[in-house]
Amino acid sequence: MASLSWLWSWCLSTQNLVYILLFGLLSIAIHKRLRNKHVLFDPRGRAVLITGCDSGFGNLLAKRLLGMGFTVFAACLFPDGEGAQSLITHSSPGQLKVIRLDVTSDKELEQAKRYVQENLPDKGLWGLVNNAGISMWGMSEWLSVEKYQRVLDVNLLGSIRTTLAFAPLIRKSKGRMVFMSSMNAYASALNGIYSLTKAGMEKFCDCLRLEMKPFGVKVCIIEPGNYAPATNIQPHISAEKVWDSLSEEVKEGYSKEVIEATANFVQEKLKYGSKNSYEVVDAIVDALTSPTPNPRNQVASVPEKILFYLYMWLPTFVFDQILLLPTRKCWKGLPSAE
Repeated sequence: MASLSWLWSWCLSTQNLVYILLFGLLSIAIHKRLRNKHVLFDPRGRAVLITGCDSGFGNLLAKRLLGMGFTVFAACLFPDGEGAQSLITHSSPGQLKVIRLDVTSDKELEQAKRYVQENLPDKGLWGLVNNAGISMWGMSEWLSVEKYQRVLDVNLLGSIRTTLAFAPLIRKSKGRMVFMSSMNAYASALNGIYSLTKAGMEKFCDCLRLEMKPFGVKVCIIEPGNYAPATNIQPHISAEKVWDSLSEEVKEGYSKEVIEATANFVQEKLKYGSKNSYEVVDAIVDALTSPTPNPRNQVASVPEKILFYLYMWLPTFVFDQILLLPTRKCWKGLPSAE
């Protein structure tokens, strides 16, 4: 205890606080200098596997990497669909490999792994981008256990499955693993089912990043803000459909008006998201090619970043009130609390 008291006193002295601040600023300057240092990266002969390439960020990323000269294994749920076909027309012969992959299926994952191993270019599998994901909104009581299992199986366990399957190939090439998380991993309301999968992914990556470091593998997390208009990850669900899915017991606690107000609030919030998908794709490319990529890269608006820092520093009861402010109109019509 005495040693801890001494350390605390040392840290609080004005002179030492200045030293700590200067050391922090110097570390940031060195890190930025290293990141800005021009290093020629040659994508030729290197492969990247991307999950969720049917649409959204995965599809756009695949096209970007193909243009850079990478060999791309584009994992699609519908290999004959419009998204996969657009990739085929965008690529040079032999450069693109479209594979069928449902990340919840161990059988399909084993088949995909075998195919990748048999079709790797000279420099092997350089990158794995865990992009596949789905989303559902609603208060916790409105969602069945089956829906929780579905989102967990795709977003979290799906990423873990692909990581465990392809980690040996990434270790061999001393490559990169990139995970698509979300700002909702920190601050969320009315989408706990999605947020919990992203928070779980963050913790998985924190462990994986340390474990992969001795092998020369870099693990990066991309944390987009609201890009719903660009990805359509959140399908529109009518209040009527939500109401019909509830049990009689749950209906006793929530009025139909509450569900309608919540549905309108969610759709309004999603509508004001960014359509600039290239911002997120830029961050993923940086994670795959930079000599010193950021372990975490927040790609979000200024208000979203401010909300993140408020989450980190404010007491929980204060932050809860901030989150509740815009959602209060959703709660009108609830039975009065006893």
